[in-house]
Amino acid sequence: MGITMKDVAREAGVSVSTVSKVLNDGASISGATKEHVREIMRRLQYQPNEQARNFARQKTNNVVFLSKLEKHTAFKNPHMFEIMCGAEEILSTNNYNLSFKGIKEDIEALNLVKDIVGRKSADGIIIHGSVTSKELVDLLVKSEYPHIIIGRPFFKCSACWIDINNSISGQMAAEHLTKCGYERIAFVGGPKSDEISSKRLNGFISAIHDHGYHVRDKYIKYGDYSKESGYELGIELLQEKEPPEAIICENNQIALGVVKAINFKNKKIPEDIAIITFDDFPLSRMIDPLLTVVDIDVYDMGYQAGTILMRKIISPELHVQSYTTLPRLIVRDSTINKNLVHK
Repeated sequence: MGITMKDVAREAGVSVSTVSKVLNDGASISGATKEHVREIMRRLQYQPNEQARNFARQKTNNVVFLSKLEKHTAFKNPHMFEIMCGAEEILSTNNYNLSFKGIKEDIEALNLVKDIVGRKSADGIIIHGSVTSKELVDLLVKSEYPHIIIGRPFFKCSACWIDINNSISGQMAAEHLTKCGYERIAFVGGPKSDEISSKRLNGFISAIHDHGYHVRDKYIKYGDYSKESGYELGIELLQEKEPPEAIICENNQIALGVVKAINFKNKKIPEDIAIITFDDFPLSRMIDPLLTVVDIDVYDMGYQAGTILMRKIISPELHVQSYTTLPRLIVRDSTINKNLVHK
């Protein structure tokens, strides 16, 4: 049988309650007594029962990461895993465990959060944007439960959230292409209803207008996030009487389909047409030629989300709504500076 708190108290000549207060760094215990008891603990190799300590302090040292999870999530939403890894790093540094819970329906997420809040089975919750709903957010705000939402909610609320400014990403892609001498630029995105795709498109249009160019309606294509959609929309663009000189692809899967369409039409990248996409996932480095990307460090986003949640657990009144993690441009072989080539 291991060393118990009673053994430490007996050896140190103090009460069990004094040992408990030392473990919790109680202010009513003198520094000399604390050091004496801790020395006895070290000599006896006493290991405190963390679960019991947390129960006494009404802490679980557990944070729940809640996200939608279904077949092929790793391909449809690779961001989620990078965000989770970043959050786990800072949480583990603070001796917190990160528990993942995948759900399929919004009502399931709402019921789960109700259960966590009611039983206080976690000290805080990280909510991925894929499961955010007004009912869930209202519950978190009303209960004042420590939380952070990944992605700005699409409705007005006073919840804590952290997001990436995707408009800047779209602007950065457009500015790179215009500086390289491209004028006829197309955008292949996801559904019109998708907020991330819409923000990147708006940033692209804004930057094009700032450079004195016009975005043709026929150069803006909406689809889904699949390779097949990218291929079909790429073919449509290349069949235009005056096809674009460059295409911005909203994600790697779309880019893969567009590249396939360009190859099918016997066009060369970047000599005949340039390609740029978002997020430096492995796929962007496996496509030939290597793709120029506007990369967002979502790992850092997760790390910052975890940091905010740690602060909110300590200070529940803390209120944070912010954009974070500026994107960076990684220039590779799929774009070329036409101004230098023509000199």
